[in-house]
Amino acid sequence: MLQLQFWGACGRVTGSCTLLSVGRRHVLIDCGLIQGSPEDEELNFEPFPFDPQRIDAVILTHAHLDHSGRLPLLTKSGFKGRIYTHRASRDLCRIMLRDAAYLNEMDAQIESRKRARRGEKPVEPLYTRDEAASCLRHFRGVDYDQPVDITDGVRACFRDAGHILGAAFVELDLDGDGQRRRVTFSGDLGHAASPLMRDPAQPNETDLVILESTYGDRRHPPWARTVEQLRSVLDAAWADRGVVLIPAFAVGRTQELLLLLHMHYREWQLDRWRIHLDGPLGVEATAIYAEHYAELGPDATAFARRDGFQLPNLQFTRTPAQSQQLNKADGGTLIIAGAGMCNGGRIRHHLKHQLWKRSTHVLIVGYQAPGTLGRRLQDGARSVTLWGEPIQVAAKIHTLDGLSAHADAKELRSWYGRIPGRPVVALNHGEPEPIRALAAALETEYGASVRVPHFASRIDLKAL
Repeated sequence: MLQLQFWGACGRVTGSCTLLSVGRRHVLIDCGLIQGSPEDEELNFEPFPFDPQRIDAVILTHAHLDHSGRLPLLTKSGFKGRIYTHRASRDLCRIMLRDAAYLNEMDAQIESRKRARRGEKPVEPLYTRDEAASCLRHFRGVDYDQPVDITDGVRACFRDAGHILGAAFVELDLDGDGQRRRVTFSGDLGHAASPLMRDPAQPNETDLVILESTYGDRRHPPWARTVEQLRSVLDAAWADRGVVLIPAFAVGRTQELLLLLHMHYREWQLDRWRIHLDGPLGVEATAIYAEHYAELGPDATAFARRDGFQLPNLQFTRTPAQSQQLNKADGGTLIIAGAGMCNGGRIRHHLKHQLWKRSTHVLIVGYQAPGTLGRRLQDGARSVTLWGEPIQVAAKIHTLDGLSAHADAKELRSWYGRIPGRPVVALNHGEPEPIRALAAALETEYGASVRVPHFASRIDLKAL
């Protein structure tokens, strides 16, 4: 047997999970959380559609939870093998999986108290902090461009994807009963204009590429325009004497924002602002970025080595009590906090205290999955509900698409076009419309043979 089976990120941008079978060996590529609406996230509690005990190893492309977030559930369910990923991704997962587990426990406690009042049974968290810690013992860190034997018949080479720290596209050399194939998983590819990361590496010849399609139907605006938009939002908020709230993913987006503020600190008169990075996860992730500065782009490397991503007037807000003090924030305050889609974390508390004010500016700087609070705000909701309380949305909502850490449609096509031989391409990790648009473009521009896997579908690698 030499095949792939798709168990996630089919027609959606989260929940990446693909099963590779080579003879009697089984390797999982990514094992991510399904994120979005409460109904979507409930799917994470369903049993895996395969036996975790039969998985020999896991290859993790990068640390974002939509690729890594169900790994503790996998080990909890009986997986005993190794999890291979870049060294920086391993370090990021140490904090991200612990944080996800803490949120699981808090959500379960809150729901259990509600059920107790109704005379119902309590609920269990998806996984606990102890289970996350147990999972981390399975991690093995590797370097870029250094082939590693994963299991019999499977050799992997992690290449720089330019997405976030440690992100990789992975080239797999497979040997099943004398049948040899190379399969390349793109993971998430980076936006080449960003100064935070290096550009994605040159891909090699392959028989099949599994390509993400998050922004398969759109172009990011020019970087200079994005920078100018950021400045204009800050200027408008200063004129309104308002607070700026930036929901930002703790890994990647937060460090990119700090780098941009550093690069334009004097020009934008940022010394007049009170800037807060609110949340221990963002603070710890920033320290890990600084530690692995050699993996970053040139501007970010210099900033990280010299200043550790610290600005003169930046305050790291770690404790809940420190965060609560920001509820009283007034004009001239800029708060960066997670979660990036506003579906959890401290940003929800800041939104509760600021959304109803006309002077507040909310800056959306990343992808917002359908069903999340961030997407509702982005789509123009006039009222939202937080902890059972309706909140009027009087704040100004801005979207900066150009800060995306994902490659846009042109960059995805260009990356594919750099692969010698125009291999078969399977599109996943995207919503249906971006997938359709990217498929049509690849077929027209390169004559590519495009497949769109659905949930549980298979690709026979021998038939390529």
